[in-house]
Amino acid sequence: MSEQARKLLIVEDDPGLLKQLKWCFEGYDVYTAENREAAIAELRRHEPAVVLQDLGLPPKPEGVEEGLATLAETLKLAPHTKVIVVTGNGDQENALTAVAQGAYDFYEKPVDTNTLKLLVDRAFNISELEGENRRLQSQVNESPLDGIIAASEGMLAVCRMIEKVAPTDVTTLLLGESGTGKELLARALHKLSSRADQNFVAINCAAIPENLLESELFGHEKGSFTGAHKQSIGKVEMASGGTLFLDEIGDMPISLQAKMLRFLQERVIERVGGRQEIPVDVRVISATNQNPESLIKEGLFREDLYYRVSEITINIPPFRDREEGRLILARTFLLEYCEKQKRAINGFSDDAVLAIEAYAWPGNVRELENKIKGAVIMAEGKMVTAADLGIASGDGDAESLNLREVRQRAESKAIRVVLTKCFGNISKAAEMLGITRPTLYDLLNKYGLSADSYSKKAAP
Repeated sequence: MSEQARKLLIVEDDPGLLKQLKWCFEGYDVYTAENREAAIAELRRHEPAVVLQDLGLPPKPEGVEEGLATLAETLKLAPHTKVIVVTGNGDQENALTAVAQGAYDFYEKPVDTNTLKLLVDRAFNISELEGENRRLQSQVNESPLDGIIAASEGMLAVCRMIEKVAPTDVTTLLLGESGTGKELLARALHKLSSRADQNFVAINCAAIPENLLESELFGHEKGSFTGAHKQSIGKVEMASGGTLFLDEIGDMPISLQAKMLRFLQERVIERVGGRQEIPVDVRVISATNQNPESLIKEGLFREDLYYRVSEITINIPPFRDREEGRLILARTFLLEYCEKQKRAINGFSDDAVLAIEAYAWPGNVRELENKIKGAVIMAEGKMVTAADLGIASGDGDAESLNLREVRQRAESKAIRVVLTKCFGNISKAAEMLGITRPTLYDLLNKYGLSADSYSKKAAP
């Protein structure tokens, strides 16, 4: 960014000093204000990156209350603005108060223009670097699918599948734990399909009582049951031409599954209490956090329905397996909620980074989003800490990224896994690892492992 394009707002009620400062910064786009009201008006109009503000402003220039109020309002409207407060000689206490409340820096009178210009230049440089960082971060966060952060290999594979499946009308089953983003991915399938301009209708099969679910899905005729005072169309009809999303289909009552199977086979429905067959043109996407094969074995889900809803199955990895994408997704949520809450938070502290990487995230992405939303509200400093997130910072030091150590950990783990599978058989283990027996013996000595401990004799 060129110096000529740098916008600087100077808030000062002393005409002589204001004139001096304007001359000092004549190479910038300088805007001026003498009080809080004028300062906020200039801030809204010109959006300066840096504000040079006197703490002593009218109507009580001898105090700092108005100056601190101006600072607070400035940062609320423009959290990324760098505010440099100018204080009276020796007034460090109020200067430090201003910095604690979000000011970038402070400068004590009397004014030395060269020193002040150096301070302002540095503020612009920092502002521009942070802006570039936010821009690059947004590029990293761009996903193959709208609204989905796919930084890990597992999620990139999911996105590639969705891009292939979306243009077709095959029924799709999304398998994943609660909070992994199944509905978000279902909406992505809809948006990338030829049905994107039509309705996307979602229904949670676990959230509606069994005696009402059939009516919710297929609709009912007037008088078909107590309380049915008028005809009502169901979710399937509402989705005609578009997409029907059956969330938590694993919880659909077994008594209703036969009707759902007929609908999927014939693409016709009958409303509750009706006899007329109604044709529907709808793309069906289902999701569950359960294992369908286990449900089939337990007699809770029809096998023929399973094959109908899973022409394509997409397995969504849990958040704990998306190691490469954890911090990127966390920073995305942080930026989103800082903007919504008008908070100027610069990022995560070291202990927060350790906590995010070490925590198991049983609630998956939904839990991460909730914790960061709360942390943005509760954080008292410029960085979100592990305490703000409400999770432990983790034991020990951060995992080493030294390539030699990473390689040794992976090598040791591979040997242990193979020995377990081979029950300590050296020949088979060496064959699986693609190395010679002498090399395997050398590696066992290197990592202090014994093949005997993995033999069948050693098994309890």
